[in-house]
Amino acid sequence: MAEEEIVNNEQSYSAKNIQVLEGLEAVRKRPAMYIGDTSEKGLHHLVYEVVDNCIDEALAGYCSDIRVWINEDGSVTVSDNGRGIPVDLHEKEGRSALEVVLTVLHAGGKFDKGSYKVSGGLHGVGVSCVNALSDRLFVQIFRDGKSYEQEYHRGKPIYPVKETGTTNQTGTTITFKPDGEIFTTLEYKYDILANRMRELAYLNAGISLTMTDKRVKNEDGSHKSELFYSELGLSEFVRFIDASREPLIEEVIHITTEKYGTPVEIAMIYNNSYVENVHSYVNNINTIEGGTHLTGFRRGLTRTLKKYAEDSKMLEKLKVEISGDDFREGLTAVISVKVAEPQFEGQTKTKLGNSDVIGVVDQTVSEALKYYLEEHPKEAKIIVDKVILAATARHAARKARELVQRKTPLSGG
Repeated sequence: MAEEEIVNNEQSYSAKNIQVLEGLEAVRKRPAMYIGDTSEKGLHHLVYEVVDNCIDEALAGYCSDIRVWINEDGSVTVSDNGRGIPVDLHEKEGRSALEVVLTVLHAGGKFDKGSYKVSGGLHGVGVSCVNALSDRLFVQIFRDGKSYEQEYHRGKPIYPVKETGTTNQTGTTITFKPDGEIFTTLEYKYDILANRMRELAYLNAGISLTMTDKRVKNEDGSHKSELFYSELGLSEFVRFIDASREPLIEEVIHITTEKYGTPVEIAMIYNNSYVENVHSYVNNINTIEGGTHLTGFRRGLTRTLKKYAEDSKMLEKLKVEISGDDFREGLTAVISVKVAEPQFEGQTKTKLGNSDVIGVVDQTVSEALKYYLEEHPKEAKIIVDKVILAATARHAARKARELVQRKTPLSGG
C-alpha cells in the first residue's frame, strides 16, 4: 500500500513535494492509522496482532498451544504449535513467503479464503505492521522437519531466511522489541495482556494460552505465569463475568450453531440485578459499540420471550406495556460470531455493520430460545416473572417522576 503525502507549500509546490511511501515506510510514517495510536494501547496492540495470527491457525484446526512471554529487555515473544509460516519461494515476489508476510502489508494466509475461512485482528494488518514498528524482530519457523530463522531491523531484513537445523516440532516463534522512536511508552503491562489471553481462551474453547512475565520472579525462582484454558468456552465466560451476582437460573443457556455460513455462539444467564450486561464479539474482536449482531440478538430475545409469555397466559394480569429493556434486565450474555468479511463502523471501528448478520443472529436466538423455554418451564417462568417485575417497577418509577414534576413550585402543588 502506498501513501501519498502532499506537503502543502504554495511557494514551492512541485513534483519533488510529492512523497510516495512504499510498503512499511507508510506504517512508520503514520503508525496510528494502522494500530490506533502510539501510546500504551498501540503498544499492546502489536502483541494482539501476532497472537491473532496464532488464533487464525487454531480456528483452522492446526494449532492448540499459544505462548506469550514478556522478556526482561522489554521485548515480547509469541510462539505457537501451528503449521509454521511457509518459507518456500513466493513466485510473484521472487523471495521467501516468510519475508513477504513480514514486509508486505495485507499479505498472508488470512487474505486467501482457501487458507482461513475467517480471521481476527481489528486492523487486520498482521505481522508486517508489527515488524515495521519494531526496532528488531526475530522469527523462527519449524516446518517440514526443518528449522529456519530471519532477523529484521525496523521492517528491513538483516539477512535472508536461513535454514538452521532439523526439528520434530512445528510452529512459529516471533520475538520483537517495539521501536522507541515510534512509541511514547515501551513498558508492557502484564495485566492488560493477561486479560486479553483470558478473553481469547473463553472465546476459543480448547486452546491453551500461556502468559509469562520474565521480569517478575516468584519466591521459588520461577517466573510469573498463568495458563488460560476453557473447556466450555462462552458458558464459563458468562460465569466469570457474573461471578459476583446471584443467578436466577442454575444453568447457562448456551447456543452454538452455523447459519448461512456464519457461525454463531451465544451464552446467557439471568441474575437478580437490574442491569443488562451483554458483551459482543466478531472474529474475537470485542465490538464495544455493538452492531448488527447485537441488534439481531436483542430482536430475537424480545420477540421469543414475549411470544412465550403471551402463549403461556403469563401477561394477562399485567396492566402495563412491556418494553425491550424489560426483557434484558438482569441479563448477562456473550455473543460471538465469525464473519468472513466483517464491515466495521463507528468511532473506534468496533461496531459491526454487516446487515445480513441481523437475520442470522435473530433466527438463531429465536429457534434456540423457543426450544429452551418449552423444555425448561420452571426456568422460563422465573425469567418471565423477572420481566414482569422489571416492567412494573419501570412503570411505577415513571409514575413517581410524573408526580414529582406536577408538584413544581409553579404548579402551586
